[in-house]
Formats: sequence, structure tokens, C-alpha cells
Amino acid sequence: MRRREFIALISGSAVVPLAASAQSSEKAVIAFLSARSAKESAHLVDAFRRGLAEFGIVEGRNATVEYRWADSHYERLTEQASDLLARHPSVLVSVGGDMTAKVAISATQTTPIVAVFIGDPVVGGFVSSLGRPGGNITGVSNLNAVIEAKRIGLLRDVKPGMTIVGALLNPDSITAATQRKDIEEAARLVGLTVKVLEAKNDQELDAAFKSIVENHIPAVLVPADAFFAAARNKLAELAASNRVPAIYSLRESVLSGGLMSYGNDLPDTYRLIGTYAARIIKGAKPADLPVLQPTKFEFVLNRKVAKELDLMIPADVLSIVDEVIE
Repeated sequence: MRRREFIALISGSAVVPLAASAQSSEKAVIAFLSARSAKESAHLVDAFRRGLAEFGIVEGRNATVEYRWADSHYERLTEQASDLLARHPSVLVSVGGDMTAKVAISATQTTPIVAVFIGDPVVGGFVSSLGRPGGNITGVSNLNAVIEAKRIGLLRDVKPGMTIVGALLNPDSITAATQRKDIEEAARLVGLTVKVLEAKNDQELDAAFKSIVENHIPAVLVPADAFFAAARNKLAELAASNRVPAIYSLRESVLSGGLMSYGNDLPDTYRLIGTYAARIIKGAKPADLPVLQPTKFEFVLNRKVAKELDLMIPADVLSIVDEVIE
């Protein structure tokens, strides 16, 4: 049951006029590069298509979309980007993490790119500023540092008295160092220390949770990452079997049996990406499209998992839940 939406400010101007001399959108080619998998991204692709349609671009009618999925294997992205660019797309959509954006910007300095950024794209060197990106890339930034602080606070609320929190990181991700800094700073602000555990495959996830149990770590934060998104079923199983409360970045992780998630409404992010891709096809330039921040955030709780973990969810936490999974 959804109760409310959190509204974040949009960086820069909320409305940017389309270029007066928009190019024809007839059978435009859209390149879609993702570090995630096709199966677990089907609902996100639907949202992307809705965004395209808001500006009159319909896949199969006046545009062709070429999809490439790395299935959490970042090493595949470079070849996939080259393959897509050989098709001379009107725009390259880059999703699934900052590694995808890095590969995209390394592959082309001319083809317009619309990306989802996990971290701050200015700090990451992708854009000159949020309001005026410059260059050939723009997109949506996920406010990761702010979100990590909220997630850690929620873990502390459901596990009062804890002094340490675990955090999973994928060492193969280019955002791992930034995520670690953000998580450690967020934990410090609420008086917690962080035990970082690295995992980039299923075997290392097993080892990470073994370490969590051996070190009596009471709760775990799972930040945004393409591998963690793909491994959400295994993560939920490990957390449940080891009786460790965990918070995730994606609602899908809670649907898979995770305890709770807090993050931006990812389908809405993909919808925004679709609107930008369509606007570029119609003549807008990435340099003139401000990097957006998410307009919707959601806190999702799995009541059944909470009961199985014998957690008493405080009333003030329940009052801010957007959706309860029964």
C-alpha cells in the first residue's frame, strides 16, 4: 500500500525547450546499453518506452531500439558499446551503473549519451555541472550519498543499540570507492562504525555472509550495484538463513524476500531517461539538458520478513513506509 511520495528538487531548469530544427525521428536508432540483465529489467524497459512515448517516439513505429545486456559482467560493456555505435544510433542510453556510463563516454565523444548515474556525475568527471552538463552526456543522478545516510538510519531504527553495521561493496565497480566513502561518512554521523565486505560473485557473497555471522554484525547495507541487483534472490536467501536484517536500494529486492529498501523509484528514473532520449532524437543537445535528480523516493518494507526476524518495527518507521509487502 503506497502512502506518499518524497519530492526532490530537479537540478537546473525543469523545462528545456526542444531545438527548433528537430531532426526527423523516422526510424531513429536508439542504442540501449545496460550492465543489468534483460529478464530482471523488463519493467524498467517498459518505463523507458513510456518516457519515449511522452515525446512521440514509439519503438517499432518511428524508432528501433538495439539492446545490449552485460548481465553484471562489466568486462562485456566495451565490446557491446562498440557494436552499438557501429549502428550509428541517434542516442546511446547507458544504464546499470557508472561503469556503463564510463564505457559509453570512452567509446564516443560525439554520439549523444543519456545515462543513469549512481554517484555525483560532476565528481565522477562525466559532466561540467548538473545544470549545464556540456559535452555529449546527460541523464539522471541518484543522490547516492544522501540515500546511504537514510538507509543506515533505517537499519539503526529497526536494530536499536547496534554499534556496527556491515556494508557490501562490489570491488569491480568504479563507484565502489565513492560508495565506501559515502557509507562510512553516513555511519559516522549516526555514531556507527562500518565493516565493509567485498563481493563480486556468488561465492564471495557466501564468504561475506559467513564473515558477517562470525563477526556478529547485526545488520547489512546493500548499496546500488548491477551485480547486487541481479543477485537479489541469493542476497535475500543469505540474509534470511543467517537472520541478518538488510536494507537494499531496489524495491525488487524486497519483493524477492529482502527486509526493506529505500531508494529512488527506478521505473520513474527510466521513464525520465526515455524522455531525454526522445528529446535528443527530436533535436535537443545533451549539453543543454540538465542532469536530473530523482523526483520520487520509496521506502518499502516486507512485513513477513520482519516477523521472521523477530523485529519490532517502531511506529515512527511504519509511519513513513510507502509500501508494505505482506
